Amino acid sequence: MARLCKPAVNVPEYVITMEETLEFAERTHHGKPQLPLALRLIRNTGVKTRHLVQPIEKTLHHPGLAERNRIYELESKKRTPPVIEQALTNAGLTAHDIDAIIYVSCTGFLMPSLTAWLINHMGFRSDTRQIPIAQLGCAAGAAAVNRAHDFCLAHPRTNVLIVSCELCSLCYQPTDDNTGALLSDGLFGDAVAAAVVRGTGGTGIHLDHNASHLIPHTEDWISYAVRDTGFHFQLDRRVPGTMEPLAPVLRTFAHNHHHNAGNLDFYIIHAGGPRILDDLATFLDVDRKAFRHSWATLTEHGNIASAVVLDAARRLYEEDTPAPEATGLIAGFGPGITAEMTLGHWETHTT
Repeated sequence: MARLCKPAVNVPEYVITMEETLEFAERTHHGKPQLPLALRLIRNTGVKTRHLVQPIEKTLHHPGLAERNRIYELESKKRTPPVIEQALTNAGLTAHDIDAIIYVSCTGFLMPSLTAWLINHMGFRSDTRQIPIAQLGCAAGAAAVNRAHDFCLAHPRTNVLIVSCELCSLCYQPTDDNTGALLSDGLFGDAVAAAVVRGTGGTGIHLDHNASHLIPHTEDWISYAVRDTGFHFQLDRRVPGTMEPLAPVLRTFAHNHHHNAGNLDFYIIHAGGPRILDDLATFLDVDRKAFRHSWATLTEHGNIASAVVLDAARRLYEEDTPAPEATGLIAGFGPGITAEMTLGHWETHTT
């Protein structure tokens, strides 16, 4: 078995509202012909607040890739331990009980991975497996759940810690003024999240089946251009329409395991943007409110990349406890275009 326990999530202390985002965008990119369209798209995201790892004035200043990566290292080492401790507490485990750490992030680079630092500084065993995932973008949160599931199936009675550290604001590029870049400046936020997948015991989502799917020939739709100034986010205008080809994939995945994707008890969906959530609800023929946890994440934190599914799952756990055997879907989407899918059901503690 493999059971996803309640995630822990923390967002940085610096907050920017949509109104402030629009003001900064108008000031920074004044006179650019694509600005009016970008401002309209930002208004339509529904993102009311986002959290940043630095004050907005520092975020708007670009000190260079080396300095930004130094900040990423400093902040990731400062912000991940308390979130991990809470996730371990939620799972009823200690660091010594963890057999593998999956670390996901697409907003900074460390080698060795932060997993090595965590093992050395947080009491994890020296034989803990390290599984860093750096290039799946927003899909990495759901991918981490799936790889944790796979690990527990391959190694029964083991426990896997998932850690997501996304400091998206460190990728802001003040000279990028295409519509996709401007939209991303008003959509992405920073967050740290962690969760434990227990190989036995625990309360939460029992992970039953998982799958991946790549839409052919879409690898340049979401991408980074890596330049001297760092990661430059590139977003194709066709991305918002990707739920039309992906919804049938989710339906088939559920059908193959004797479920109806449009009639499940709960949904944990990556909040890539409002159209992603609206279109998927339409194509799966489910009430928009079924995605309420993802909508809440988007509204309060913005798109926090790989941390979205963990934050949406946290909200499910903090709502009224799902009925025993309630079935649900976890789905994350990201570069590739890649979809990571999980079917599971709710189970309470067993020894």
